[in-house]
Amino acid sequence: MPKTPLTSRRGLLLGTAALSAGGLLSACTSNESNDGKDTDNTDNTDTAPAGAVDDKPGKAVTIGFAGPQADHGWLNAINVNAKDRAKKYSDVTLETTEGSNDTAQQIGQIETLINKKVDVLVILPADGKALTQVGLKAMKAGIPVVNLDRIFASPQAYRCWVGGDNYGMGLNAGRYIGEQLKDKKNAKVVELAGIDNLELTRQRSKGFDDALKNYPNIKKVARQAADFTVESGQAKMAQLLQAVSDFDALWNHDDDQGVGAERAIEQAGRDEFLMVGGAGARRTMDAIKADTSVIKATVLYPPSMAASAIDLARALGQGKGVGGLAEHEIPSSLTLYSAVVTKDNVDEYLSTGFS
Repeated sequence: MPKTPLTSRRGLLLGTAALSAGGLLSACTSNESNDGKDTDNTDNTDTAPAGAVDDKPGKAVTIGFAGPQADHGWLNAINVNAKDRAKKYSDVTLETTEGSNDTAQQIGQIETLINKKVDVLVILPADGKALTQVGLKAMKAGIPVVNLDRIFASPQAYRCWVGGDNYGMGLNAGRYIGEQLKDKKNAKVVELAGIDNLELTRQRSKGFDDALKNYPNIKKVARQAADFTVESGQAKMAQLLQAVSDFDALWNHDDDQGVGAERAIEQAGRDEFLMVGGAGARRTMDAIKADTSVIKATVLYPPSMAASAIDLARALGQGKGVGGLAEHEIPSSLTLYSAVVTKDNVDEYLSTGFS
């Protein structure tokens, strides 16, 4: 899972319901220019409602997209969302790189896009700090950068950041578990985290711990850090199960590593606890809907943020603002909301689940 800023409190909080409907920031593409002159209509009237997708063609925009290597379900969903969104616009040409987790290789790919003089860049950096200089280079060349999820070290390296809320993800996971166990004496929970040297993992754990402080009857008794892979999820979950003979809830940071965690749980024959996942994989949502396993919820980290990044890039390339806001310019930061998906609302979010 990619690195994002703390809670991005300066960002605009946006619900994932809008994301799932494809409406987030789609009104950025209103064909009304900043000076109030309509580029397509003679009556200066914007007929698209706030938050609605405006597919009417405008100025042609070439967007360079430097995404991640698709070696994880969520990362693959990022690439799919970006490409599918771009296809919806007849005025958008998407120039994509092969995707890489190698910093030097990705810098080279972005420099190629800069040399091609694309109108806007959308970048999910393999390492935000390491790629800051190439973001600065693009901005200095007059190419606006939409920084996706893993944030650059300098705000001068991007025009707009859009991404998830890792602290909020942990907070909402903790709140959900807390509410399920609030009437149980001496409740015990365990945590299967991601990669501890990533800030995002630390923020998810901090949010989780902060939420549990509101439930004095609940104690976190064990934690293991996995690597966002099926194999590590299985191995680390097996260790947790051996270390703690009985507990009431598990929060797993990532639905991909959760596949391995579920295998370990099944092999151990354990079912005395509820499990909350993270990110919003389709298979996890299907399990929540079926309600035949320990999986009762997942906390979203929507890959549809990549589609929103394309909307933002198109708006920047066409010199448009965001419909529904009074400002003429798009915001500098947008933080997505980490909704909790349960059996009660899973049908609303099934379409957003990724494979």
